[in-house]
Amino acid sequence: MGAFEYPEEAPVETRNFDLPRYLSLLPLFTEMSASELKRMSDGSQLRRLGRGDTVFRVGQRCEEFHVAVTGQVKLFAVSTSGQEKVIQLVGPGGSFAEALMFTGRPYIISAQALTDTLLLTVSKQAVLDEIERDPRFALRMLAGISRRLHELVNDVEAYALHSGMQRVIGYLLRDQDGVDGTADAAVTVSLPVSKATIASRLSVTPEYFSRVLHELKSAGLIEIDKRDIRIPDSRRLAAYQPA
Repeated sequence: MGAFEYPEEAPVETRNFDLPRYLSLLPLFTEMSASELKRMSDGSQLRRLGRGDTVFRVGQRCEEFHVAVTGQVKLFAVSTSGQEKVIQLVGPGGSFAEALMFTGRPYIISAQALTDTLLLTVSKQAVLDEIERDPRFALRMLAGISRRLHELVNDVEAYALHSGMQRVIGYLLRDQDGVDGTADAAVTVSLPVSKATIASRLSVTPEYFSRVLHELKSAGLIEIDKRDIRIPDSRRLAAYQPA
């Protein structure tokens, strides 16, 4: 979900945080009246998390959904052999656990803050009470869940049909018009988390991810400055086919 974003470097004081206003800028809540936003904010809480802090673990009861106000959260699973797979990276304005909240089942994955994070947690009961008052709110919830399902289907398609190179390029161009060839302006992408975390998200190894970046740099398609990646021409990068 898109949202009202605070700069990462500007801490948000929770006691002075205008929660109804923030909620009003999230797609789920934009059509709510002031009294409705007040009720929803009363059923919500803000949590300040440090890097590495747990949001929830597999098996815990899911009685809420969450929105990252600032910071980064990873959703991940761990195999029986101890290998971690990043399912999703959630940045400012992103929400998660809406669908699971309605199932009555415990969390099936875990979530952890990757940076200092301000997290908004909205209780299931507050959502159910609002749905009972206004069924249109249920339709907005369904629309949001449907968008998330569409994103997951796209992920599965990418893993099944796209090469590792294509997945890395797609990640670099994920917020750029150039991914469909409509723009060629230079852009800079800042990697929000470590390369190892991004590699796990893309189902490639960290070594492969670094190798792809090196190949793209050698081909003149990107320039790398620590976590900042400059793309001189988005269309050229989108059209790249390795020899």
